[in-house]
Amino acid sequence: MSEYIAPIRDMQFVLKELAGLDQVVQLPGCEEATPDLVDAVLEEAAKFAEEVLSPLNIPGDLEGAKWHNKAVTMPAGFKEAYQLFAESGWTALACEPEWGGQGLPKLVAAAVSEMWKSANHSFSLCPLLTNGAIEALVLTGSDKLKKDYLEKMVSGVWTGTMNLTEPNAGSDLAAVRTRAEPQADGSYKILGQKIFITYGDHDMAENIVHLVLARTPNAPEGVKGISLFVVPKFMVNDDGSLGERNDAYCVSIEHKLGIHASPTAIMAFGDHGGAVGYLVGEENRGLEYMFIMMNAARFGVGLEGVAACERSYQRARDYARERIQCTDIGVRGGPKVAIIAHPDVRRMLMTMRAHAEATRALAYVVAAAHDAAIHHPDAAERKRNQAFVDLMIGVVKGWSTESGVSMASMGIQVHGGMGYIEETGAAQHLRDAQISTIYEGTTAIQANDVIGRKIAREGGATLQALIATMRTFDAELAGQAGDHFLAIRKRLTDGVAALAEAGDWVVATYRDDVRAASAGSVPFLTLLGIVAGGWQMARAALIAQSRIDDGDADPFYAAKVVTARFYADHILSRARGLASSITDGAIGVMALPEDMF
Repeated sequence: MSEYIAPIRDMQFVLKELAGLDQVVQLPGCEEATPDLVDAVLEEAAKFAEEVLSPLNIPGDLEGAKWHNKAVTMPAGFKEAYQLFAESGWTALACEPEWGGQGLPKLVAAAVSEMWKSANHSFSLCPLLTNGAIEALVLTGSDKLKKDYLEKMVSGVWTGTMNLTEPNAGSDLAAVRTRAEPQADGSYKILGQKIFITYGDHDMAENIVHLVLARTPNAPEGVKGISLFVVPKFMVNDDGSLGERNDAYCVSIEHKLGIHASPTAIMAFGDHGGAVGYLVGEENRGLEYMFIMMNAARFGVGLEGVAACERSYQRARDYARERIQCTDIGVRGGPKVAIIAHPDVRRMLMTMRAHAEATRALAYVVAAAHDAAIHHPDAAERKRNQAFVDLMIGVVKGWSTESGVSMASMGIQVHGGMGYIEETGAAQHLRDAQISTIYEGTTAIQANDVIGRKIAREGGATLQALIATMRTFDAELAGQAGDHFLAIRKRLTDGVAALAEAGDWVVATYRDDVRAASAGSVPFLTLLGIVAGGWQMARAALIAQSRIDDGDADPFYAAKVVTARFYADHILSRARGLASSITDGAIGVMALPEDMF
């Protein structure tokens, strides 16, 4: 059975050559992330992912999380793995030193996080949600809330959740009806039900800190009337010890297509008089605060897409090397060969490999920009990097996860009929990956945000700046000889032109015909992802070729150039068609009367 092997070589290349680790290390607060330290962190994370988490993936899927009497029991081995995970300091990797964190850059944390997600998607969701809750409390919590909760959450002794969705309020948070009644001691009684709460209950940590959206009695209607509250599973005493059980219970867990080892809870707050909650920040600013968690989670979910591409590729590649089927094409009477020799199997494997490398490169570059947006000493540089991050987080989330689902499906195809049989493990990757396109905002929600808030609202300024950067890079490509680079440059030039045309159309159309613009939102997000990924693959190819020209015989570099060429010919070549569907396709989307569906 194929087990996960962390692609450390490619991760190091992307971190150092594309994302600019050397520049991140120079930022105030990031100085300790030296290349040697980062290499050591990656090596240790790879060992944990490969030796502890990956072996639990299939057994965890088969056993699943179990609910009984308002409590959840995790699959065998998960509790012990989590305790070792926390004791080893992995929960604290990117957290602030003030609360016991190691303070490493988001760029480094992104690479490590990808490993957790590739090795064991279900397990990785617990620290993902906890880190989002930590970030929200650091930025918006009172001194007392920080003192009471952050150190234990950073250390992993306690975990965190985010509670948004209700039975009547899915993506429409304006419909939230959970109530928060103020009490004389300054606390609130929280009354209501939340659904789809990842790790809403489990037995891996001694306390769970729920961040809950609710309405106070005089709150205005709509999203302007939502507040955010900390609601712990167990109350916290003044000395930091655990007190009484709070009135916050998991009343059921969902039976899902995938991520079976991740408990998706239905949470009841206040069935026995009211759960005790504490206001985070100011009343009626809860959605603003929750978006801090959601942005962190959206980037993390985007890495799940990267991970799905990588893990599906590895399993399919390993199977293709071992599966003997038919003679080599065009050879009569020859010996049977492994299916990796067959052209279409190679096409599928190259498609999976190219998507894994492109989504990884784009995600890490965005992570580095996030570090610069937080730590750069120059205000203008912080602003410029933040604008890029704001534009691209939805792309990392939406394009990478859609790619993950497509590549997991392709991995099944490589396996043929055996891919449809659970024992090969290929089907689990598709079942697990599918949710990543849905939670933390569906692909359509990401796409609508990209064309509306991130492009139309600012007249396309950040997109135009990105396109200008890509076009400046063309001069570097033009100076590189060889057929591979002629093809890469041709496809990238055409892709950037298609992106520019589609972007201009979105800006011009959005105000007058928002429905027409929205009809092309997901194709636009896909176009932006494909072109941005192609930009990174072209950068990677140039750097790799320069190493080859300097005499480095490492086959990694030649493979990087070939993969970039494949990406240009087979993936980036889709750009012109996507642009056409954006600018010309709204009529076909909107013309059919509803009663004809």
